[in-house]
Amino acid sequence: MTRLTTRLTAAAAGLAACGFIVTGCSAGQIAQTATQQAAVNGTMANVKTIALRNVHLQAVQTSDFLQPGTTVQLMFVAANDSIDVSDKLVGITSDVGSVAFDGDGTIPASSALVVGSPDGQAEATPLGSAKPATAEVTLDKPITNGLTYDFTFEFEKAGKTTVAVPISAGEQPRRG
Repeated sequence: MTRLTTRLTAAAAGLAACGFIVTGCSAGQIAQTATQQAAVNGTMANVKTIALRNVHLQAVQTSDFLQPGTTVQLMFVAANDSIDVSDKLVGITSDVGSVAFDGDGTIPASSALVVGSPDGQAEATPLGSAKPATAEVTLDKPITNGLTYDFTFEFEKAGKTTVAVPISAGEQPRRG
């Protein structure tokens, strides 16, 4: 009986050791999916409780550059992560041109401000508003795909943040 108990004890200890080894292999590791980014055209930034997401210029480029005087759409979502404090978009500036924001820039607590409507999506109308918010950039300098351009967003309570913004052609057919 002692021999059987010794063998069972040794087998149980061996199984426990195998369990520790198998589960210990992943200890301290970071999963590949933990750092993946969303598959969107734009970039993102955070400033205090405001999360800017999918920030991009939407423009179809038919030559080497989008020329000065061209008007392009600035598209983004500004989400307010605060549960009790509303904020407001005060202004957007850039060294590539002047930005004209049209709409109510208020971002209620635990809500979002959607600016622009990407191709293939219905326009998002803010609650209690008659029309969606838009931001148009009239270019002072030539810009091109493949580069990013700095835009500074200023919020009433969260403050300022500068974002490197790419250009996206949207769903327009590619040129031949």
